Amino acid sequence: MEIIKTVREMRVYADKKRADGHNLALVPTMGYLHEGHLSLVQRAKAEADHVIVSIFVNPTQFGPNEDFAVYPRDFETDCRLLEETGGVDVVFAPEASELYPDGVEAQHVWVICPELSKHLCGKYRPEHFRGVLTVVLKLFAVCKPHVGVFGLKDVQQYMLLRKLARDLLIDIRVIGAPTARESTGLACSSRNEHLTSEERSQANVLWKAVTAAAGMIENGEDCPSTVVEEMRSVIAQAPLAILQYAEVVTCDTLRPVKKLVPGTEVIVAVAVYFRKVRLIDNAFALVP
Repeated sequence: MEIIKTVREMRVYADKKRADGHNLALVPTMGYLHEGHLSLVQRAKAEADHVIVSIFVNPTQFGPNEDFAVYPRDFETDCRLLEETGGVDVVFAPEASELYPDGVEAQHVWVICPELSKHLCGKYRPEHFRGVLTVVLKLFAVCKPHVGVFGLKDVQQYMLLRKLARDLLIDIRVIGAPTARESTGLACSSRNEHLTSEERSQANVLWKAVTAAAGMIENGEDCPSTVVEEMRSVIAQAPLAILQYAEVVTCDTLRPVKKLVPGTEVIVAVAVYFRKVRLIDNAFALVP
């Protein structure tokens, strides 16, 4: 497994592998890897014969009062995990100066998608997806993959990146992989590291809420507000949980659903705080 830290070296490497006939898959991460990331690596291995994992904590997707400074980092352990997992050919781990050569403050060209960004998490993190879309486009340009693999825990991110590739005619398949979970149902997340033992014991309430909501819809509940109230009720069972949102949205526009139409698929989603630790989860539901 090779470690590359500069844009120039990564481009040269990707160009050569493409010229040699390899199919490249990219798994973008911010490091502090867990089973969720490793499951994305496995999916990438199934989609291509050459796997690149990027590790970069992107400053432009964090708001001014968010957790960029304390976001967990452990590059040595990340590399060990990837070595043990096997199948990763390159770790691309640039410094910020490589992806923002003139400095973050001098970044004037941004990728935005206002319609899909204004719902769910984007409502509360107004510049988050601008940073995500911009840095992923940079990673696509540098790593030159045929396939990009992303986790469906961040379902809004996945929908936006799929739209990015489609609208800008980027010849990359954007694949969404199922959410990896701990034995309790809690979605794997690097931020879980910041939970206390008591908070962690309650944090699977997110999974309980979206599972209950999806089950209601698939069992015939046709009122979105009733489904939302059920999610709120489930979250309220965790004394330490502070609900930010609980919503039922469409899969294409991510707008809140006004009516559950038979034969359509919707997303039930929640965001919850435990102190300053923000967790998200979601589930898909097919309206019968």
